Amino acid sequence: MTARPVAQDLPLRDIHLPPVPDFWPPAPGWWVLFALGLVLFGLCLWWLYRRYRVARRRRKILAELLQLAGRDSGPELVAEVSALLKRVALARFPRAQVASLTGSGWLEFLDRSGGGGRFTGGPGSVLAEGPYAPASDFDAEELLALAGDWIRSNG
Repeated sequence: MTARPVAQDLPLRDIHLPPVPDFWPPAPGWWVLFALGLVLFGLCLWWLYRRYRVARRRRKILAELLQLAGRDSGPELVAEVSALLKRVALARFPRAQVASLTGSGWLEFLDRSGGGGRFTGGPGSVLAEGPYAPASDFDAEELLALAGDWIRSNG
């Protein structure tokens, strides 16, 4: 008996690579990443929509303030500016905190919430008694500018 080479006895094939994985369906990790991306995209859209609504409401309120600027400066103007600020405050802050405020309490609240002391000791002080006074001397432009600043910071 003679020894024969083993390679000749076995029918061997050449080395072959496995097929390239298909693109579809993706692995489970990609599904999770896609779902997280959708959630993040939805949250971004929701956040942008809320910012848009707040900005639209603020523009509307400031347009109403500009309409008040065209009127003559008297007790009616002071009453309308105060009413506009009260509406904004009621929409922004808890009703129990804002609804009953009048006079100096109202002015102190306006200063605490963004007035910087200009309501109690500045052009906004006319809001305390201006609507009820027969004729008051005040600068309507300063009052409207102060109201606009307060609305921008709280509207």
